[in-house]
Amino acid sequence: MTPVTEFILNRTSEPRLVAPAPSDDVLERAFACAARAPDHALLRPWRYLVIEGEERVRLGELFAACCPEQASDQDLEKARRAPLRAPMVIVAIVSPKAHPKVPEVEQVMSAAAGVGFLELALQEAGFGVMWRTGPMAYNPAVRNALGVEAHEHIAGFIYTGTVAMAKPSVPRPPVAEFVRRWPEV
Repeated sequence: MTPVTEFILNRTSEPRLVAPAPSDDVLERAFACAARAPDHALLRPWRYLVIEGEERVRLGELFAACCPEQASDQDLEKARRAPLRAPMVIVAIVSPKAHPKVPEVEQVMSAAAGVGFLELALQEAGFGVMWRTGPMAYNPAVRNALGVEAHEHIAGFIYTGTVAMAKPSVPRPPVAEFVRRWPEV
């Protein structure tokens, strides 16, 4: 098995992240990896926002302000604390371009592949990563405040930092459960 395959087979999502966050050099390399995602017609249908330091507090206040009116105090506090789960939050944005041969769904898949490559590069550099979405990724006020344009979508909030405590391995299904040959005999 190659080192890449072994690394992918051991990939995890880590919810407990602390400082330090990736350095600028590590981020540069990770974003370069993200840009290697399959990209029909080289449209580069993605972009990223990096949020760290006190800006995470501002993001938390935005999340709380965008909670439904009937949200409890506990829900509001949870929304405020969400961006503080890690020292860095990367907002992955799908930014599709009009193209006669490349439908939007292909561009969304390209952006998602890029996020996967970004995560793998950050983990290879020794950092933990957790890809989260949730209601705030789809909230129009959050999208507007983050500068997400009308034709764009938030693919997720990528939390990253140093793993505080590794979580137990998650069992994966046997390949035979989700792969078939066509036509089946």
